[in-house]
Amino acid sequence: MANHSATKKDVRQSTKRNERNRYYGKTTRNAIRDLKASDKKVATEQLPKVASMIDKLAKRGTIHKNKAANLKSKLAKKVNALAK
Repeated sequence: MANHSATKKDVRQSTKRNERNRYYGKTTRNAIRDLKASDKKVATEQLPKVASMIDKLAKRGTIHKNKAANLKSKLAKKVNALAK
C-alpha cells in the first residue's frame, strides 16, 4: 500500500473514476442492446440519445474516439436496415 498522502489520494481518485467509468460504460452498453432489440420507430427515436451517450464516453476517455465512431456507424446502419 502507498505511504505518501498524495499517492493515497490518487488511489482514491482513480477508484472513483473507475467506478464512474464502469457505470457509464455499462449504462451505454445496455442502451445499445435495447436499441438493437427495438423496432424501427423506437430505434429511430433512441438513436440520437444513444449516440450522445457514446460521444460522452469518448469525450471522457472511457472508450477511444474511433471505437465511438465505429459503434455509432454500425448502429446507424442497423437502424436504417430495419424493416419499415
